[in-house]
Amino acid sequence: MIISGADNHPPMLEKSMYDSWKSCMELYIENKENDRMILNSVQNGPRVWPTIVEENDTTRKKKYEELSVIEKLQADCDLKATNIVL
Repeated sequence: MIISGADNHPPMLEKSMYDSWKSCMELYIENKENDRMILNSVQNGPRVWPTIVEENDTTRKKKYEELSVIEKLQADCDLKATNIVL
């Protein structure tokens, strides 16, 4: 439990411990499938979800089923990266 004003926050939030946590996270990611794509998502944030223009000139985001194989892989890696960071 983290209490406001108390000094019991996770050590990864301390500036001196950041590099240690960063290197541990990178080592963890290296052992995963599609490690480069996951690491890219962690470092640069998730990619922008593709959109599609419909017949009536409205723009909407593509559904997961409408993505290409590469786009699905990137979306999956973005999700894995989010889960690793959180």
